[in-house]
This record gives sequence, C-alpha cells and structure tokens, in this order.
Amino acid sequence: MHSHDLVESLRRALRGEVRGDQVARQQFASDASIYRIEPLAVAFPRDADDVSAAVEVAAAHGVPVLARGAGTSLAGQTVAAAVVLDFSRHMHALLAVDAAHQVARVQPGLVQDDLNRAVARHGLMFAPDTSTANRATLGGMIGNNSCGMRSARYGMTIDHVATVEVVLSDGSRAHLRATADDEIAARARGTTLEANLYRELPALISRHDAAIRRDMPPFWRRSGGYRLERMLPDRGPFNLANLVVGSEGTLALVTEATVRLVPTPKHVVAVAGHFHTVSEAIAATTDAQACDAAAIELVDHFILDLSRRSPMHRDVVSFLDGSPGALLFVEFYGDTVDEASAQADRLTTLWRSHGHGYAALRADTPATLKRFRELRASGQGLLLAAGQGGKRSIAFVEDTAVDPSRLVEYCERFASLLRGFHLEAGFYGHASAGCMHVRPFMDLSRPAEVATMRAVAEGVLALVTEFGGNNSSEHGDGLVRSEFNPRIHGAEVYGVMREVKGLFDPHHRLNPGKKVDAPPMTSHLRDQGRHAPVPIATHFASLADGGMYANANGCARIGQCRKSPGAGATMCPSYMATRDEQHATRGRAMALAEALRSPDPRAALGDGRLRESLDLCLECKACATECPLGVDMATLKSEVLAQVQAVEGTSWRTRFFGHARTLNAMGSAVAPLANAISQWRPVRAVMERALGIDRRRPLPVFAPETLSQWFARRATTRQRGAPAGTVAFFADSFTNYTEPQIGQAAIELLELAGHDVILVDDVCCGRSLISKGMLDHARARHTALAERLYPLAAAGVPIVGVEPSCLFTLRDELVTLGAAPDKAPAIAARVQLVESLLLEAIDAGRLSLTSRERRDILFHPHCHQKAASAVEPTAQLLQRIGGARVDVLDAGCCGMAGSFGFEHEHYDISMQVGELRLLPTVRAAPGAIIAATGVSCRQQVAHGTGRDAIHPLKLVHACVET
Repeated sequence: MHSHDLVESLRRALRGEVRGDQVARQQFASDASIYRIEPLAVAFPRDADDVSAAVEVAAAHGVPVLARGAGTSLAGQTVAAAVVLDFSRHMHALLAVDAAHQVARVQPGLVQDDLNRAVARHGLMFAPDTSTANRATLGGMIGNNSCGMRSARYGMTIDHVATVEVVLSDGSRAHLRATADDEIAARARGTTLEANLYRELPALISRHDAAIRRDMPPFWRRSGGYRLERMLPDRGPFNLANLVVGSEGTLALVTEATVRLVPTPKHVVAVAGHFHTVSEAIAATTDAQACDAAAIELVDHFILDLSRRSPMHRDVVSFLDGSPGALLFVEFYGDTVDEASAQADRLTTLWRSHGHGYAALRADTPATLKRFRELRASGQGLLLAAGQGGKRSIAFVEDTAVDPSRLVEYCERFASLLRGFHLEAGFYGHASAGCMHVRPFMDLSRPAEVATMRAVAEGVLALVTEFGGNNSSEHGDGLVRSEFNPRIHGAEVYGVMREVKGLFDPHHRLNPGKKVDAPPMTSHLRDQGRHAPVPIATHFASLADGGMYANANGCARIGQCRKSPGAGATMCPSYMATRDEQHATRGRAMALAEALRSPDPRAALGDGRLRESLDLCLECKACATECPLGVDMATLKSEVLAQVQAVEGTSWRTRFFGHARTLNAMGSAVAPLANAISQWRPVRAVMERALGIDRRRPLPVFAPETLSQWFARRATTRQRGAPAGTVAFFADSFTNYTEPQIGQAAIELLELAGHDVILVDDVCCGRSLISKGMLDHARARHTALAERLYPLAAAGVPIVGVEPSCLFTLRDELVTLGAAPDKAPAIAARVQLVESLLLEAIDAGRLSLTSRERRDILFHPHCHQKAASAVEPTAQLLQRIGGARVDVLDAGCCGMAGSFGFEHEHYDISMQVGELRLLPTVRAAPGAIIAATGVSCRQQVAHGTGRDAIHPLKLVHACVET
C-alpha cells in the first residue's frame, strides 16, 4: 500500500490532523538520541478514539505504530518507520485531581511541570523529576519508567502509576489496574486480546518464576527490559500496568493514567560540597545518605569548567569556592526550615569529621536553591554545546547504575576504560542512586568511531554486570541498549520478555525493534552514511563557518524549544501557542537541515511546507541564547528568505513591510491626514486585501512633531559641555516618527545626568529589512550606518537607544551581515541601553529619583533585550524609583514581533501568543503600572487589554528630582 493511501485512510478515520509530507516526516525522524528513521506518517490524535482508529488503520495497511511525547528520548525509543502518534499536541489535559487520595488523572501529553504547577495548590507533586521536566510528558515518563534526582527517596515512575487506560495492538481498549485473583479469572473469559492477556500471562510468569527471581538484575533502579519481577505473586496484586510502564510503547499505547502524588516538601535546604576529585565526592555520599538526604547529585570539573565559559551559566557558578574538581549537591526536606537545616548541619559536621571536601556552601532560600539546581540541570546542554570538530557528546553508555556503595570503584574503572580508547567525557548524575551520566565526545560520521562506540558499549556492559548493576537505569533501552537485553537478562528471562511482547502485540506492530528483537546498536545512526550538503554562499558572516547546514544541524533534538508556557522561557512562542512540532525551533531546524542536504538546496528552500514551518518564527532571538546549541533560527529564517528571493524575486508586499522606516517617514510628513485615513473602515478593508494588514489590529499613530524636529527646535536651549561626556542617541524609526515622547524623555534624562547628547537620526538599522530577508538592502543601510557611527565609536562615545530591536541590531546583525567588517565591531562595543548610563549617573550622584506614592510596576522586557542579556539595567533603574515594587515578568514573547502581528495570516497566532502569559498577567494586575521597552509589546498590551503600557524611561522621567 502506498504512503499516500495510508495518509488518506488515516485522515478519514481520525479527527486529529494527519501529515504525510516529507517535511513532516523529517521533523519526526529524530529524537534526542543518535538515531534517525523517517516515519511513514505523523498523526496528532485528539482522543482515545483517534488512537484506536490509528492503530486499526495501521493494522489494515500492515505498518507499525509509534507513540511519541516530547521526543526527548536519549536511546532512540521514539524513531521508527511507523505511523507516529504525537500525543503532546492535543492529549495534554489534567483530567482530575483527588487531593484527599493524592492521585491525579492525566492524559499522556501532559507536561510534568504543568502537572506539578496545577497540584501545587494542594501541597502535592508528582515525585519523579526528570531534568527535562519543563517539556517531558507523562506518557513519555511512563514509557521510559523515568525517575530523576529524588529517586532514592521516591523511586521510579512505576512506583507512582496506579492505573492506565490503553489501546491494545488490535485497536481495542483496556483499563489496566491492580486485579484480585477472582477478577483475573473473570477477565480471562472471552476471545478478546485483553482476555487472552489475563488468561496467558499469569501462567507464563508462574512457569518462569525461578528464572525471573534469579536472573533479573538485582539493583532496584532499572528501566531496561520489562518489569517481570513486579508480576511475581509476592509483589502485590496482579497489575498489567506494571508491564506497560517502562515498555516504551511496545506493549500498549497509554491514553490516560491515574498517577499517585506525594506531599510537596514544605522546606528545602541544600548543601554544595566542594571536592578535589570525583572519587572524593562519591566517597562523601555515604554521610549524606546517613543524614536522610532526599537528593545527592554529582557534577564534575568538566561540566563546571564548561559552565564558567558559558554566557548563560557563568553567573550560576560564580558562587563556588575556588575551582573544585567535583561538587556534591545534597538536598534535605523538612516540615520547618530548622528541621531541614539541622539535617544539613549534621552533614557538614560529618564531612568535617571524616575529612570529606574542602568547603560546603548552604542554600536555604528559593533564589540560591534555584542556582544550585540550574547548575545541576545544565549538564546535558553544556556537554552538547562543547562538541568541536565534528565531535558530539554521545549518549550511549550514560545510563548505567550500580549500588552507591561501589560507585567510587565503578567510576574509576569506567574512566580508565574511556582513557583506553582516548575518549573524553564528563561525569555527573544521581550519586544517591548510583547512576552516573557519562557521555564521551565522538564523531559518529566516521566508521572507525562507530566501531569504537560499540567496543566501549561492550566494555561498559561487562563492567556494569561485574558490579551487579543495570545497563539502563532511567533512560530506557530504545535502539541503543535493546540489543544487549539477552545478555543482561539471560536466555530464559529474555525469552519470557519475547513471549510477553507476543501476547500483547502478536503482529509486532507497536514500536518494533525496541526491548526485544532489536537491530544492532550501530544501525540507523543519524550521522552515518549521509552525503555532505552542497555549500551555499550566505549573506550572514555568522553562517559562513560551515554554512547554514552546520547551524541548523547543530540542533541536538533535546527539545529545549518545547518548554511549556509556564516554564518562564521565551523560546519558542509559536510552539507554545500551537503545540505543533513544526513550529518549534527543533522542528524547523531539522526540516531546514534536510532541505540543505538535498541535491538542489536552493530549490528545496522554496518548498511550501518548509516555508509554512518557518513562517511562524517570530524572530524573537530566544533560541540564540536559550538553545544550548545556539541554533539561531531568526538568522536562519532571514537567510532562507533571502535565498528564496534571489531565485523567485521579492514581492511588493515584502518590500512594503521591509521599508518600515520609509513608510513611517512618509506617514509622519502628513500625520493628520495619514492618521485620519488609516482609521477609515473602507481603507482598512482595502489594506487587508491588498497588503494583508489585518483590519482588527490598530495602526500606529504618527506624531505631528518628530523627535528630529523637537531636537532641532530646542537646539539652542539644551545643555552643552556637560561633565559626563558626550553620548550618541540613536533615533530608531518608531521613536522618531510615532513615539517621540519616549526619545524626548530619554534625551532629557541623559542631559540631567550630565551628558551632551548627539542625535543620530539620519541612518537606519535595517531591522525590518532583515526580518523580511531583504539582506542586500539591509547591508546597504548598514554601510551608511557604519560610516555615520564609526567616528563616534572610535572616539569612545556611547551609542544608546530606547527600542531594543533596533538598538541591538547594531550589536548583532551590523556585525554578522559583514557590511563594514572594519568598523562594525567597534560600533557594537559601544552600544548600550540608555538605562545603563542613567544607573551610572545615579550611583555617581548626578541624578536622583523619587516618588510620592508606592508603585507596583509590572515590567515586560522586549525579547531582543532578553536575548542580549540586557534586562537587568532596566529592572534596576525602575527599582531606583522611590517606593517602586518591580515585578519583572517572565511572560515570554508578546506575540507582535514587528510587522508579524499586523499581518492578516498571523493575527490570530499573534493574539494566541499574547494570551499565553502576558495579557492575562496584565489583566490580573489592575492596580499596577505596566512598563514595556518594546514598541510592539506596548501595542499588543494596549490592543489585548485596553491598558496603556509605558516605556520605563517615561516612568523614570516623571520621578526625577530637579
């Protein structure tokens, strides 16, 4: 049966979307592992009926089915030549919470952190805590039997799943739960697949009882194979859910689960022990266990050194004492702070008496505890970003665990094994559970290194077996470890596992090749045997090293861009609004990388489906900083648009939006007429049809007097020869033509602070041209810009502005587009927000702020300001206003993104993004002042809430002591 027929059959049977195009298949061909297999089709089921229908259609077409959540699997569980069912898009509800019985009913696509935020008001939480908690789904955790840093106290996911609703391999539905012996007999009657399970499985387990007890790996932290030992009669009531948990979707598809919750710790105190070596740190875990620690986490010097070099993490490690060779993070829980602190005191006393470590820092506030946890959680991203020369941090032996009492010797032997192959790796993980994550740096595009990978895997398997541990302790088997299950579990137990698979899935339709009957671990490697991409000359110098492909393919597929809206992140706003993989940075990057691999990449870049995926990128730039690999999708999108326009030409509509400065200047020149005409309904209707400007979106109002005109009018009265020196104020298009009052406030504040201000209003940053891919035009603007600003920068004059998107273009694209390579770096080095100079003036006593009333200020920073790590000066300046209480919102992107929110095809998604966090937060604070640095953000707030958002400098200007 052809794939087209399969897709059409699925579309007829399902209410949810179905995609079979090449771009969609490419976007689901990889997960966070080293593997790649292109699926046959991708479906987004809306409910359990859709799941049943998909399984039935797949069976009719003789093809497999694969369940998928966030696609963060490290072992290759979620790639297969199958119909992929993405549960994360629609089936993500928290169905019910029973706080009295401490349980919750969840759909499989619900994100772990979203569940915990929802049940926190009951003082409860879901105990397993993966490092990917802000995007990992409950279905994925059930499939992998995930755990996390608190597993020594709370166990694994299997310990917290009470019941599951599933679709079986024939499309039938079943409710799996603890079942009494007499009920087993009743359920075994009939000819259904479920009845056959209750009839055959008890007898199967009974026949091999001795082998299961003898040969299953003894250590408790285990996600490999099927949990047969949980089915033994002395392990509690017969419960088929115990087999489904950790089965990686090979036995049944979970459509709903009832999970157990635990009380949230009332108080947490943490200790960061500093040690000279990893062995010393591990040796100190015994004392931590004796003090009833809830979590004991290890980070070695390799990751600490990477943190110091990372712009995103260097502040997190700034609290460390010296340069430890390893850290041990230990958390204690208590009903009171004193109780948790007493446990921490006991630990530090034991460490001193036993000579463990040279320093121990305390975290007993939420802020310091957050820093501790961020450093621990940063390991995977830091290691991935550290790869060089084609080498990546490879997850293939990162999931072993041994009894903590033997961890020191085990890690020493492990390190020795790696040295024997001349491999470098960092060590970090869950010392309390004997689980170390070890990811050697390798280049798997080289056949010799693939052979080395297998040899290392074999060596680690022998080592972990010798130590009585587990080869897979929380990340599952997938493609990387399933091959070794016969050797881990022995012939008889492995045979039982194959029989279990056969009973649940007689035709091997559910995620075949995982857990049992697996291909070699070296099959389906995503970097092996693929031809090199055809190089394309790029406009951006930042893409020249390796080209567009290297940047797009730099995506490690770990799904940081899929954070839930409540996670306090900006990346990726359109994914947060749609929950659609094609609108995540990861989905875009994978589709783009595949297009660039095609024989004719220029033609592939013009593919309609690729354009659809890139279209909703709001170019917020969050990916450039929040993505551990720095996949810069804003830059890539601009480059793709430029490449496509070079082939197809530039549409007049693109030119219209790209030349925003010219339009603003023209409108301002006839402001009264332009403002009146633009509000006329027939004109708005024509603008929507001809230009695509949505009639629902209010248009900017042109100022009757521009900033340039105001500045020239008062030229004879303003201060000169000021003691603080000269500053150049960059007048962007919006500040000059639509909101000059902000520029006026900024200039007057700078003058009051002792500066002589030069107005730069005759050049453009080209921001709108860059956004629309008109890069040759932007470079021409940059040439003029550099000529104008370079003499000032060379003289040491600060270059300031108030609109982040325009100002930080001088720091970013002015350099990367390469129009003036001899001048741009000097200009970029002098660029800063006005707020930075005002803070200096306040500290020097040249400027004072006050207020007669107490003010609550909600401050929403612009996305580009966040990406430039420049939020703090504005926040600090607002906090200097007397009586001000400032809340810096983590509301992500406002959804406007320049012209994006004005365009008819984008209006709805623009409002959806605003409604994720920003607009509801503004509505919930009716008494607060709303401050926003971006002109787009202020427009969105006004349109979405009816409230005015004020630029912070206008608030500051109103509070100046004169």
